[in-house]
Amino acid sequence: MINLFIWVDRFLRRSWDYRAASQFLKLLACQTIAAFSYGVVMGSFGEWDTNRLCYALYAGVKVPLLFWVSFTLCLPVFFILHAQAGLHAEFVDSIRAIVAAQTALTLVLLTLAPVTWLWYLSVDHYSSAILFNGLMFAIASFTAHYYLMHLYRPRIKQHPRHRILLLIWIGLYLFVAIQFAWVLRPFIGAPDTVAEFFRTESWGNAYVALVRLLFASSAKATP
Repeated sequence: MINLFIWVDRFLRRSWDYRAASQFLKLLACQTIAAFSYGVVMGSFGEWDTNRLCYALYAGVKVPLLFWVSFTLCLPVFFILHAQAGLHAEFVDSIRAIVAAQTALTLVLLTLAPVTWLWYLSVDHYSSAILFNGLMFAIASFTAHYYLMHLYRPRIKQHPRHRILLLIWIGLYLFVAIQFAWVLRPFIGAPDTVAEFFRTESWGNAYVALVRLLFASSAKATP
């Protein structure tokens, strides 16, 4: 356990070589455990009973699933872009840097889990729980972006084309992750609803729903 804390401390201070193959499995394990732990807290909103326990466990599975499926779906495009840019030999190191940043994201989420739990004790509005978790993910994502830029800085200095590839990755990953998060909902689950892993209307389009929501809001605002 002490060795684990030492490794996490070195990881967060970036005093390690992310390109070392021996570190990759540690990153995967750490990321999965941290994402699962935050997911359990995320799904624990509301009065605890068997139904809420199911929601917590479902969310514990969904959060790491969200990260890994989104990551996997973006990989083929990222590989092709590296090949087209003449950087195919550096593809593996690029992936390791991204996995490291994704691990940093989940570790930040884990440290925010007690804050989320305290928020749940302070409010009883389902919508506020959703918005608060959105804020926690935004904070963790910003930190992960900073971490990733630190790892990519020497790579960009050596090959400026990495900057363009990184920007494409971030845009593509966000696009896929938002849609897949929509498919995986509910992560929290409204009180007094039966726990379900997928909603009946899960296979919709997040962006179409967002446009409809914006149009509906505009219609209500128009006198």
